[in-house]
Amino acid sequence: MPRRYELVFPDGPEGGQDIVEVTATGRTGPGGHPLYADATGIIEAEISDRAEVRILATGGGQQPPHGVMARPLAD
Repeated sequence: MPRRYELVFPDGPEGGQDIVEVTATGRTGPGGHPLYADATGIIEAEISDRAEVRILATGGGQQPPHGVMARPLAD
């Protein structure tokens, strides 16, 4: 599994895409796949070996987005 991914959120500012870089945390998510987080810790994502993304809520009232794509980054 790659250590870093770009997460592409389809509903970015002004109708464009929003891209966030995440790095492996060494933990696993609720589905048993590796957990990744951005530098702020606000974005946490579980990414499967087939690059399926599950965004996890890190604070109260967050609504995890759908349709997020993961692109592996070279280390």
